[in-house]
Amino acid sequence: MAKYTADAEKLLQLIGGKENISSVTHCATRMRFVLQNPEDADVKEIEMLTAVKGTFTQAGQFQVIIGNDVQEFYNEFTRIAGVEGVNKDEVKTDAKKNMSILQRMLAALAEIFTPLIPAIVVGGLILGFRNVIGDIDLLQNGTKTIAEVYPFWNGVYSFLWLIGEAIFHFLPVGITWSIAKKMGTTQILGIVLGLTLVSPQLLNAYAVASTKAADIPVWDFGFTQIPMIGYQAQVIPAMLAGFMLAYLEIGLRKFVPNAISMIVIPFFALVPTVLAAHVILGPIGWKIGDAIAHVVYSGLTSSLSWLFAALFGFLYAPLVVTGLHHMTNAIDLQLMSQFGGTNLWPMIALSNIAQGSAVLAIIFLHKGNEKEEQVSIPATISCYLGVTEPAMFGINLKYLYPFIAAMIGSSIAAVISVSSGVMANSIGVGGLPGILSIKPQFYLIFAFCMLVAIVVPFILTIVFRKYNILNKVDDAPIRTFGAKEFRTSSRKADNL
Repeated sequence: MAKYTADAEKLLQLIGGKENISSVTHCATRMRFVLQNPEDADVKEIEMLTAVKGTFTQAGQFQVIIGNDVQEFYNEFTRIAGVEGVNKDEVKTDAKKNMSILQRMLAALAEIFTPLIPAIVVGGLILGFRNVIGDIDLLQNGTKTIAEVYPFWNGVYSFLWLIGEAIFHFLPVGITWSIAKKMGTTQILGIVLGLTLVSPQLLNAYAVASTKAADIPVWDFGFTQIPMIGYQAQVIPAMLAGFMLAYLEIGLRKFVPNAISMIVIPFFALVPTVLAAHVILGPIGWKIGDAIAHVVYSGLTSSLSWLFAALFGFLYAPLVVTGLHHMTNAIDLQLMSQFGGTNLWPMIALSNIAQGSAVLAIIFLHKGNEKEEQVSIPATISCYLGVTEPAMFGINLKYLYPFIAAMIGSSIAAVISVSSGVMANSIGVGGLPGILSIKPQFYLIFAFCMLVAIVVPFILTIVFRKYNILNKVDDAPIRTFGAKEFRTSSRKADNL
């Protein structure tokens, strides 16, 4: 640990001293601080430290990129600073004091959907595979599917729906559980609430549109009747019900004596919530979800779809920087429920690829910068696998021009994707593997979109650097495709 002693001491000083640290932890590659006064941190000097490969601030946390030795650095830093580290959940809680109300709302949304993403990704891949073997006429001169010709694959097609149905039709169970977990309330009550929204005794949400009003089953209370409608795959009804249950339980805890809390709290939290979910929250949430989905879908299928796509493709990366991108998960899921797929998510995958390609161009331009490559190479790989934050905060935003180049490339690829009607089965791995979640009939055109998202940002980044477009900080020697290197520090962008 001695090799990090000097840098740890300097970092403590540059971050504003021990008294400026509210809490600290680390993840796989970064030190994560919540600072009393974030403006006291000398970012430029911190980034000059040998052990530091970059910094960025996100969700109220000041994060210092160290690399794979972060555990060793962290141990030395906490020893020198005389502070005790906390776990990541405690840091997130502490960081909320540095966040606006909007940022807190978005952070809450992210915390709800993040635990669900692995299942949704798997579900998307399963739906894509089922489409290939059971819904596309590939055999016997394009007249039969693989499942129709081969009994084995017919069995696979049928079996995989067991998993697909569990993930998407029963999604409200995951949402209400996740809300209970996030709010610190009783998780099993969240699960029970979710199950009451998708119970087999209810009319399946997918069958509501084709069922006559007189044929919809009801609970008859004599003085009133309540439609027995399920909320399979519905996002907003589940969220409204989940939050009502959580806040009821939290409120009841304040005045119900411990001696009877085990009986009183679950009953008076769960029963009113289930009733409200089917009488008020469910119908309202359904209409809100429908409205949002139709607005987005209409924007992506109207005569101005190219403009919508261009703007979304261009602005998605800045949304990630602000944290606003978390709202797209709910929209994607609503689109899947309403239209059997999402044309929004493919653009997100393309944006991730574009950011990675811009970093790839920086690697080419700055070849030999070993310190930067410790950030840029893993960041590129991370982008191509769907995680863009290391690339954007560690490289692209630092120089700006690669960030803009990626936004332009993403915008062009998004226009092609939307104009071609590309649809994904569901949310997937948001980088190169994202093609596995695309509906099979769009594989070729989406592959072309991916190529655009790779080539355009790469070329634009090199062009922007060569002519100092949007470049105010990068004056390092760069490489061309020939053997000759050139330096452009005397032609700063300030003169453009």
